[in-house]
Amino acid sequence: MNAESSAFRSALEVVRTIEPRIADAIAKELTDQRESLKLIASENYASPAVLLAMGNWLSDKYAEGTIGRRFYAGCQNVDTVESVATEHARELFGAQYAYVQPHSGIDANLVAYWAILADRVEVPYLKKFEKRQVNDLNDAEWAELRAAFGNQRMLGMSLDAGGHLTHGFRPNISGKMFDQRSYGVDPATGQIDYDALRATAKEFKPLVIVGGYSAYPRKVNFRTMREIADEVGATFMVDMAHFAGLVAGKVFTGDFDPIPHAHIVTTTTHKSLRGPRGGAVLCGPELSDQVDRGCPMVLGGPLAHVMAAKAIAFAEARQPSFATYAQQIVANSQALAEGLARRGVQLVSGGTDNHLVLIDVHPFGLTGRQAEQALLDSGIVTNRNAIPQDPNGAWYTSGIRVGTPALTSRGLGTTEMDQIAELIHTVLAQTTPAEGSKAKYTLDPALSDRVSKQATELLADYPLYPSVDLG
Repeated sequence: MNAESSAFRSALEVVRTIEPRIADAIAKELTDQRESLKLIASENYASPAVLLAMGNWLSDKYAEGTIGRRFYAGCQNVDTVESVATEHARELFGAQYAYVQPHSGIDANLVAYWAILADRVEVPYLKKFEKRQVNDLNDAEWAELRAAFGNQRMLGMSLDAGGHLTHGFRPNISGKMFDQRSYGVDPATGQIDYDALRATAKEFKPLVIVGGYSAYPRKVNFRTMREIADEVGATFMVDMAHFAGLVAGKVFTGDFDPIPHAHIVTTTTHKSLRGPRGGAVLCGPELSDQVDRGCPMVLGGPLAHVMAAKAIAFAEARQPSFATYAQQIVANSQALAEGLARRGVQLVSGGTDNHLVLIDVHPFGLTGRQAEQALLDSGIVTNRNAIPQDPNGAWYTSGIRVGTPALTSRGLGTTEMDQIAELIHTVLAQTTPAEGSKAKYTLDPALSDRVSKQATELLADYPLYPSVDLG
């Protein structure tokens, strides 16, 4: 038995002695992922080394603070882990400073926002809010708190255009911290209109302009966005959570690489980067001191075991093979988009430049929720997503977002992407909405079973974690 199979088998045996249902669920998850077409753009498959780096006694340590300046004794090994992770992150992205403590992309964004505020704004201390919880504040109190920060403004991509909820969506804390306005896309092209963005920035005069996206299928010109930010005196922040792997793999270079252009960059470490679930912040020396205050400003104790896994993932991404992988992600995404378009499927912006494709399912008479479930029942895992000016809102939606990082990790190529396009089109074309419902639908079970079997057969030549045999 090889080392990886032995490691995972042994781990599950230990878990099983305490709670067999958890061991069974873990094993079943591997089976389910092996048998389904994972097309969720924000998911991937971390390597066995990354996964194993998270399951150890580093989890037992508290290590608030920064390298060499901890609030707990005995953190010398955590210092080593964090130092190695930041070293690899700096070298991988060509950044001057890296902060790898954030537990998620949302945490990374909060660290960045508060760092910008602390750097740019003189904030009077509000005693009355000292012991309040953010969820307990009403709209008037949030307005008062924003006023204490000088009613600072943020300009980010709207949710329906492909932005993330942390880019100023009002129910999110980012939309409560700032007086927020959104920029969208040109209705005719589905792409960012930089002239309109510049006009909005000049009129609104934000403190922060946020670039980056969650469901925008095109490249972003970060040089142009930095020029706009400089024209209005804004700090330019980029959230590259979705496309960090394309930056690391040197697919996005020049104007499309955010690192040389942004004042501060945030990311997740999973998604296209293929690491553990977590976040990171990259910046220059001007903001590094404020970012270092992420704990206790936003974060609690860093997760040392996850930082260890981040170090492994960053090291893997520095290998030449990762650049080949990143190039294939985009080639696969474009092949999938071309296959869908050739079959008459309507795509937001008409195609893709990156790892994701956004499908408009409205021409099929479906909501995103109906399409998502019909595809899932047919062995194709996607997620519903809003499209520009979505008439169904953010819950039911009119779109489906599909991405290629995970299947590219399994070794599928452009030929397989065309076959997947056929399966997706078959399901969508044969699904009919239930009368009076945005969630229910009708799909012939025989067709659903046939597509599911075809999906499984397609994956047979591309085994997931082939070195792992759970017995």
